[in-house]
Amino acid sequence: MLLLLLSLLLLLPLAVLLWRPRSWDARQSWLVRLQHRVAWGALRWAAAWQQKRLAQSTLHVGQSQQQALRRCLHGAQGPRCTLRGSTDISTFRNHLPLTKASQAQEEESGGQPLPPTSNRYHGEGSLQATLLGLAALNKAYPEVLAPGGTARVTASSPWPYPLPWPWHALGQVSPTGAKDPRVLLLEALRSPGLQALEAGTATELLDVFLDLEAHGEELAEAIAAGNPGAPLPRRAAELREALEQGTRGLALRLWPKLQVVVTLDAGGQAEAVAALGALWCQGLTFFSPAYAASGGVLGLSLWPEQPHGLYLLPPGAPFIELLPLKEETREEATPTVLLAEAQKGKEYELVLTNHASLTRCRLGDVVQVVGIYNQCPVVKFICRLGQTLSVRGEDTGEDVFSEALGRAVGQWPGAKLLDHGWVESRILDSSEGSAPHYEVFVALKGLRNLSEENRDKLDHCLQETSTRYKYLRFRGSMGPAQVHLVGQGAFRELRAALAACPSAPFPPEMPRVLRHRPLAQCLQRRVVS
Repeated sequence: MLLLLLSLLLLLPLAVLLWRPRSWDARQSWLVRLQHRVAWGALRWAAAWQQKRLAQSTLHVGQSQQQALRRCLHGAQGPRCTLRGSTDISTFRNHLPLTKASQAQEEESGGQPLPPTSNRYHGEGSLQATLLGLAALNKAYPEVLAPGGTARVTASSPWPYPLPWPWHALGQVSPTGAKDPRVLLLEALRSPGLQALEAGTATELLDVFLDLEAHGEELAEAIAAGNPGAPLPRRAAELREALEQGTRGLALRLWPKLQVVVTLDAGGQAEAVAALGALWCQGLTFFSPAYAASGGVLGLSLWPEQPHGLYLLPPGAPFIELLPLKEETREEATPTVLLAEAQKGKEYELVLTNHASLTRCRLGDVVQVVGIYNQCPVVKFICRLGQTLSVRGEDTGEDVFSEALGRAVGQWPGAKLLDHGWVESRILDSSEGSAPHYEVFVALKGLRNLSEENRDKLDHCLQETSTRYKYLRFRGSMGPAQVHLVGQGAFRELRAALAACPSAPFPPEMPRVLRHRPLAQCLQRRVVS
């Protein structure tokens, strides 16, 4: 209704525009400004409405979660729909025991219920995250949504909900409907006044910058030949000059007015964000409108000016519970609690239920409560429980291994970690005649060969980080971790293979532990050192 009224208000000035004699360029410019004004007015109204709803639901979080549970059960299908008339949380828990998700997204279901998957989210939570994220971004960086202020450089968008007209006009210079990453990148490179850069995920943006460096001359030639007579040859020269000065700070040399990078946060993106922030996007702020998993949008990001990675867990659909974990072992400590019962400083595993599967699914995502918004927890992501290595029962977790690897790479002169994956030696049959061990594949910037001394440092750092690993190494029950350097594009090939799996979620979570030989061989084939 709002969009209809706004459209009617446009009819009179649009008729005046068409009647008055103007050049085509002037008419286009006027229409762009008018469309942007309409889009911005519609966004402000819709975001204010969503903000009011969020404030009310988070102030009365118990009632809001009861409503979310009622909607979830009302839409239930199959044998569990007998719960449809009940919203009692005890009955709900008794009838639906907790179920673990699959070990990682690369595995098939194997008979276990998986979180519901889809190519995109189109629910209320996704729309809320998108509208509130756009409003928060504009508040922190007012010029970002101005005409020509933003460019998307990947086929996928960081915004969970695809916005209809007129909102898609906000700031975008990207061609409408374009999916070819090269076309999107070229359009962004032709626009030196960009204020914001968008990409589906940080790993996708990392691929964009690696391709930009690898094919910089081709892109410069395409820009120079794109429109003779326009100032594009000068822009091509600026691209060449920016690339000649190296990787660090490249984004700001290409787009001096750039303020923020927008990507969607999902599992396994931390290394890509760190690499981008230290190299290509040095000096820029990263913002994610939401924290998303295979079951839906789980967290809202309302504070672009705050440290990256703080999310509000809203009380709406999907229905979220928190499973308390023991501090030392991260094992299940007590039954689940609701959002209002979360305690600041405690760690919890996220448990998700929605009507698509009606399964109380333990996602494996561990979060820590760092604050409270009204009555709802504000959290930061810690690790994923399913991403563990265990060749002798040691259970080395994602956070422990990443810490050790980070320490080791810090001792490799000039190296910056871009991506990594781990495999238990039995997967690749590489422990014949030796003790079982970890096979580690890394993608690096700034280092082309790994010396034996560098490889040994990871094993030493693992022993410093994990007492259990150190004990097994001392006894000889485990062999030293074997480190392999892979070439550019290896992890992109792995992600393509993962995306082809039937159970692949959106957004694509990047697994660290590979449990299937064909996937591990994607990296093994690309080893260069």
